[in-house]
Amino acid sequence: MATPATPAIARTAGPLGGLRFEGSGPPGAADGLVADHLRLLGARPAGGSGGTITVAGGGLGEVTVRTTWGEAAMDEATVQAVTGIMAVHGRRDGAPRGLAVDYAATAAGVLAVQGLLAGLLARARGGTGVTGVEVTAERAGLLAVSQYLAAAGAEEGEAAELVPGGPPFTTADGVVFELEALDPGVWAAFWRALDAPEEAMRRGWRPFQFRYATACAPFPESLHEVARVGTWARVRNAALLSGADVCRLRSLAERAAECDDAPPWEFSPRDAAYTGRPATGALPLSGFTVLEAGRRIQAPLAARLLGLLGARVIRIEPPGGDPLRGMPPACSGVSARWLALNRGKDAVEVDIKNPSERERLRELAVDADVFLHNWAPGKAAELGLDHEHLAAVNPALVYAYTSGWAGRLPDAPLGTDFMVQARTGAGEAVRPADEAPFPSLMTLLDVLGGLLGAEAITAGLLSRERTGHGVRVDSSLLGAADVLTAPARARAARGLGPRRPPGFRRPLSTADGWIAVTDDTVMPYEVSELTTRQALERLRADGPAAVPVVTDLAGLLDSPGVSRDAHGAPAVPTPWSFA
Repeated sequence: MATPATPAIARTAGPLGGLRFEGSGPPGAADGLVADHLRLLGARPAGGSGGTITVAGGGLGEVTVRTTWGEAAMDEATVQAVTGIMAVHGRRDGAPRGLAVDYAATAAGVLAVQGLLAGLLARARGGTGVTGVEVTAERAGLLAVSQYLAAAGAEEGEAAELVPGGPPFTTADGVVFELEALDPGVWAAFWRALDAPEEAMRRGWRPFQFRYATACAPFPESLHEVARVGTWARVRNAALLSGADVCRLRSLAERAAECDDAPPWEFSPRDAAYTGRPATGALPLSGFTVLEAGRRIQAPLAARLLGLLGARVIRIEPPGGDPLRGMPPACSGVSARWLALNRGKDAVEVDIKNPSERERLRELAVDADVFLHNWAPGKAAELGLDHEHLAAVNPALVYAYTSGWAGRLPDAPLGTDFMVQARTGAGEAVRPADEAPFPSLMTLLDVLGGLLGAEAITAGLLSRERTGHGVRVDSSLLGAADVLTAPARARAARGLGPRRPPGFRRPLSTADGWIAVTDDTVMPYEVSELTTRQALERLRADGPAAVPVVTDLAGLLDSPGVSRDAHGAPAVPTPWSFA
């Protein structure tokens, strides 16, 4: 095991301080994200270009990282088509739609950096010599839709209908807004304050509640009509009276004007000794223990990725177990979506409202390497489970908080996926100029936020290994939004049109389905009267590259690498390949 370096590495230069990298990554594949994150983590660029990035120095030898599109896809548009991203994003509109941002490439870039960090960590621990990491955008895309894919392969139907519809809402004075209510009583109180029909609010709750799971929300049109009658002032007053949160859809220009360009994560080292934990298995994080007290998607997905890299993950659940285990649809009696995020984890039931149970959680933290949560702001401190409290029993702990806003916006609403999309102008970025700039109902930021959280935790573990110091790691959905929208936001900051042109990445309908062409293809003819097979054959003969669009995620169940777990639930392949 390498001798720990000085604490100054983590304090002044980041987890990769003292390391250098050569290369810039393949043009367009991860859009420079890998190189950007390596710089933000403290590595020094040493020139070079090409499709492979090599990191070296610090006594860790060399590790290379490479991102590719995959086997069937050729660029972002075709990745979105073949992995089901277009299908899920298009559910609100009733037809597949491409995201106007490079979502799969961004996810692949973040996963590539996490894999690289894990490889460097394995070398620092004296384990097996990882020399290379590869991530394909196709596998990153499958990971992004893994919850939806799991539901498509379940034994029973969805919890709510998969038909078009959903937020946002528009007021009488033209304000477009997003609504968040995590409780049916809050939902009902909001609509009663606007004089909505009782039947409409009753029928609307279930599709609204499950929009995170289904990527659509076909609630009654009368709720939209009620919103259109009132002013924005009246809507805000209804939210104040009911406890609901509302957020006006902001533009990218507004976000660009206030953006502080902060990295998507923050590291706060502590003066605490860590003597090292030698590698104990073939995977890079073997031998590490992660305590995860997560809910929804962001933190559970981050912990799931750490588990895929070899860590033992212990999930902290309330008495009686996580109620989301029963969320439909199920496989062998367990929620398929819950399995997609929590497969392979151990579980311990802890009543964090009980002082003696909280003490038991602190005892568990004594032997842990990571404590991860995404509780509401201030809750950890209120419970005596904040960084300072757990560092008192385990100074070498990597304490990770994946939040909505990271405390960076004082006027922020609830830190949930769709509210963060609304507040950051993501709706403008994800849709071309001929579509309304509405947030996607696919959980874009929860997933990307989980990926960034796992990347940050792995960097924190590497920092601890190199410096001998525990560290607090913060990441957020706001950071995920800023990473995802960075190119569009940069265009807005320069006074340019931030949105992609009309029809950008919109699939083409055929006589029996849909096809997607590459971003640089100009279609030479119509294909609407051809079958999908005929259209693809003709395009291949004429030169333009195209792929069929997955419209039913059940069609992905036989894809290479997709398997079934012990419950019969679909499981996507691990995103990394290590050399």
